[in-house]
Amino acid sequence: MKRPDPHVRVRVRCPATSANLGPGFDALGLALALHNEVDAVTTSGGLQVSVTGEGAGALPTDADNLVARSAATAFDRLGRRPAGLRLSCTNGIPLARGLGSSAAAIVAGVGVAYALTHPRSELDRAWVLETAAAIEGHPDNVAACVLGGATVGWLDDAGMASAVRLEPHPDLVATALVPADGASTSAARALLPPAVPHADAAHAAGRAALLVAAITVRPDLLLAATEDRLHQRYREPAMPATLDLVARLRASGSAAVLSGAGPSVLVLHTAPDEPFGDLGLSGRALPPGWQVVHLELDRGGVAATTRPE
Repeated sequence: MKRPDPHVRVRVRCPATSANLGPGFDALGLALALHNEVDAVTTSGGLQVSVTGEGAGALPTDADNLVARSAATAFDRLGRRPAGLRLSCTNGIPLARGLGSSAAAIVAGVGVAYALTHPRSELDRAWVLETAAAIEGHPDNVAACVLGGATVGWLDDAGMASAVRLEPHPDLVATALVPADGASTSAARALLPPAVPHADAAHAAGRAALLVAAITVRPDLLLAATEDRLHQRYREPAMPATLDLVARLRASGSAAVLSGAGPSVLVLHTAPDEPFGDLGLSGRALPPGWQVVHLELDRGGVAATTRPE
């Protein structure tokens, strides 16, 4: 196996993401201007991992770290593993909140591997996307993380991931309502039934198609376009406060959805409009411990810079 160029340093920056956006289950994603950064440098041997920011003291700092594991998988695919690697992770994305922290870690690891083995080349985003989706198991979050903006991702019959990028409306912004405690994505997915009524499937298809138009050219249609019957209500036993908040916000006229598998809530709106309708931002609006995070969209996706060490 060939070695990457010795003593190369790269910095990979990955945005937070929100998947599903209501009816676009496992397909639609949106990149948000909240980021993780990973500084990586090749060394003469061994693996060193440090974590600051979100997850410091909780995330592993050895080969079990998701960034490190994803980089190792990518190096193996590339056929070029360094003798040693030092990873410094600075995390701004909250963990286990439905804001794509796992996707950002995976994309960062894959991006590190590609940038270290191709120090004089731009990132091959199609390769990064396909590799990251193979690790993640589905392309919705990783597509938005890699490409930025809004994305539609899918798997072909062979399980190969692809995605198209959509340019969001220039006024589109998001507000994330983030609870103090996280939730397990796998536990939330386990609540979904193996089949849904045909009427609900047809409703989801129509609203997901409308959502593409709402995100790109008709943000006045966001409330109707984000209506979901496919997955959110089934997750309520795992996060009742979240789904109650979604229902109250939507009743007040806000385009609120479960962010990914939750438990955060995402509200899509246009700047500088008040995103909460009549509900407002009073203490009564949010459960105790929740935070309001106003976010621009990330329109560039993953970014990598390389320099000699």
